[in-house]
Amino acid sequence: MAAKTYNQLTKARAQPQKNTLTVMKSDDDKRLVFGWANVAVRVDGEQIVDWQQDAIDTEELENAAYEYVAEFGTAGEMHRRGGIGQVIESIVFTKEKANALGIPQDALPQGWWIGFKITDDEVWEKIKNGEYTMFSIEGRAIREPMEGGEK
Repeated sequence: MAAKTYNQLTKARAQPQKNTLTVMKSDDDKRLVFGWANVAVRVDGEQIVDWQQDAIDTEELENAAYEYVAEFGTAGEMHRRGGIGQVIESIVFTKEKANALGIPQDALPQGWWIGFKITDDEVWEKIKNGEYTMFSIEGRAIREPMEGGEK
């Protein structure tokens, strides 16, 4: 995916496609990048299953997001190198939060929206040139069978 302007990104689809969490907005001058870190449930109520065939409940995602921001609050590169930026925005949209904010239930998925200020020159260039177009969260969990026998 080629780098896009602010206007192109903000006009991008309102909900990521299955298994794709695209950078939705960036600001070149400020080195800010925003997007869905994880979507647990689509607007239509479908539970998302990721590339590793894992799914996460919204409540568990919310707990993980709070812990991440409180404990780390930094950005990493490809799960190998940390300290390339800082979290500047983070909210997990749940049905309850959407309701409290007056957001219609069918306007947003249940998921974690995040923003970073990128301080590393090499990583910022990779974002700008389209090499990095998605966020990927990393964590530890205990796999439990899903309803219907899937993992």
